[in-house]
Amino acid sequence: MLQLLAGCAVGPDYVKPAMELPSDYREAAPWTTAQPAAADDQSQWWTSFQDPVLNDLVDQANLANQTIAQSEAQYREALALADAARAGLTPTVSAGAATSRARSSGAVATAHSVSLSSSWVPDLWGGVRRSVEAGDASARASGDDLAAARLSIQSSLVQDYVQLRALDMQSALYARTTAAYQRSLQLVNSQYREGVALRSDLALAENQLAAAEAEALDLHAQRAQLEHAIAVLTGQPPAKLQIAALPADAGLRLTVPAIPATLPAQLLERRPDIAAAERRVAAANANIGVARAAWFPALSLSAGGGYSNSAMADLFNTPSRIWSLGAALSQTLFDGGLRKANDAQAIAAYDVTVASYKQTVLSAFQEVEDNLATLSVLDAEIAKQQQATDAAKLAQELALKQYRAGTATYLTVVTAQATTLAGERTVASLLSRRLVASAALITGLGGNWHAPTL
Repeated sequence: MLQLLAGCAVGPDYVKPAMELPSDYREAAPWTTAQPAAADDQSQWWTSFQDPVLNDLVDQANLANQTIAQSEAQYREALALADAARAGLTPTVSAGAATSRARSSGAVATAHSVSLSSSWVPDLWGGVRRSVEAGDASARASGDDLAAARLSIQSSLVQDYVQLRALDMQSALYARTTAAYQRSLQLVNSQYREGVALRSDLALAENQLAAAEAEALDLHAQRAQLEHAIAVLTGQPPAKLQIAALPADAGLRLTVPAIPATLPAQLLERRPDIAAAERRVAAANANIGVARAAWFPALSLSAGGGYSNSAMADLFNTPSRIWSLGAALSQTLFDGGLRKANDAQAIAAYDVTVASYKQTVLSAFQEVEDNLATLSVLDAEIAKQQQATDAAKLAQELALKQYRAGTATYLTVVTAQATTLAGERTVASLLSRRLVASAALITGLGGNWHAPTL
């Protein structure tokens, strides 16, 4: 009968929350055929950018980032809590030894004893098993949180690094631009001294050069801030990290990665934050069973044995042997509505986790769709902007020739040069956005992480 009761577990069995998923993503992108990947969060997805400096930085972050270290410690804590819940399934055994000496009515009595006792509360209604179920689910959620934290740090570092390299590209652009502006200033100054150019032309040339030099200095400040952010992500003080700038003609020197094709349903298996949210639903569901078990009576079993004697030499003789067996059944009759409140709280907590899980899924789809939409137009936008920039360069060359020939004002030259610079900066920015969006899409798809097989 006891074994039959022990097989009971009150409370609802867990069923994964249902969600209506689309058959495909709305936005299109240059997908590639998915390749088999290890079912863990250690796969080095960032190596697809083919930058050895980036690879080294992400490796450092994986080892030393403090947010990852915090999540790892929380995971170990969750594992320990799950083990603590599992301990409730086993009896408690304790041993004791005592010696006492007392005086009463002029007589002195001495007593010696050793004992071994055990107590056990059988899990008749499954409350402890539901606690174990909740603890295991919470531990798995914490493990998924660790994977999500690691993926988030990797993504932040990759995106910061891409933006830093884009600033290197823009700094090289400004170096070329200021050199060209200096030559233009020399030309205008020479013509001004000869009385060919106006003083306003010279002022325009001086203004243009100074403004470009100021913008170049601002780029250095932005780069320093990104470098500091990368240092913290890699777990070191900003003063200890210095990332060498790329050569002026290097460009971004990063490869646009191929994005593996996935279906919307697969996203639920590839995102650790979704997996964590779903595990928390399972934990909350189990906690309903814990609350329900409190409505039923509890049975306590105890047993003890040992020896007790006034003489130490005779302590372990057969006549000194003592033992006890006991059983107790208890039931709460009135608690002022505590159990009812705990039951309602467990159900409400479950509803919270279900809503959180569904919101996490919806946010994940939004993140993927946003980056797909960005990538679907960036290639065409880059091509169009490059055409516009090439046309601006030609207009700049023609305006400068016309100015030298005296058929155009210097304002025309300045306007053409400003248009060219803006176009080249836009091209650099678009190239950076494409790489950042690629990194965001890969991480939005879960990197190479997959939900562990149970």
